[in-house]
Amino acid sequence: MHELGIVFSIIKQVEKVAVENNVTSVKEVTLEIGEVSGIVPKYMTDCWQWAVDNRSEHMKDCHLRIIPIKARTYCEACGNTYDTVTYGKTCPKCQSGDTYLLTGNETYIKDIKAI
Repeated sequence: MHELGIVFSIIKQVEKVAVENNVTSVKEVTLEIGEVSGIVPKYMTDCWQWAVDNRSEHMKDCHLRIIPIKARTYCEACGNTYDTVTYGKTCPKCQSGDTYLLTGNETYIKDIKAI
């Protein structure tokens, strides 16, 4: 479960921002997570709850909100853009495998709500 390591990294980044901005308490963090990033949202939420309750000075009871990023693939052979999860690496329009992932593998901190 690599989600715990990801959670620790995000908490470290959020706490740094909190200290730099004289924030006493972070109430919510919104993450955008790609649907083919390898991150399991349920595991992320479970790890998050444990970590903020036990390991974070500024983030006690901080809520994690996850927004999925749809995985989209581009076909260099025909220019088609399609749903990666449904069709994989093979373009549904021309059957070419000359494709690459456009979105869906990334993870971002989108928003931090604090007081």
